[in-house]
Amino acid sequence: MSIPDNDNDRFNRAVYVISVAAELSGMHPQTLRIYERKGLVDPARTGGGSRRYSDADIALLNRIQELTNEGLNLVGVKRVLALEARVADLEAKLAGALGAADLAAETTLRQYRGELVPINQAITLYKRRK
Repeated sequence: MSIPDNDNDRFNRAVYVISVAAELSGMHPQTLRIYERKGLVDPARTGGGSRRYSDADIALLNRIQELTNEGLNLVGVKRVLALEARVADLEAKLAGALGAADLAAETTLRQYRGELVPINQAITLYKRRK
């Protein structure tokens, strides 16, 4: 899921108490506690220790629900989420590498553009004499 930069802070700001997060995700609060114990979600905590969920946490809870509805157990869900995070990380690194490669190619082309001299080449058929 791609979030615009100006909305990124709001998306990750932990504002929902567990009862609201449970309602928004369509789950029971105890389910959210279980997911936290299993390491599937890690809500922020207030100074007093109360859980606070962000929109990112709600999106994650919805993804967990999709995966469990497809028949995965919580261990499988955790593995899928880890793999999805790894793929997203690798895609970001690849995009960065491709951007750097494009920039390097453009810079090199610009650098040598004045030094390249076109030449006329004609194709000549060569026949061996017998």
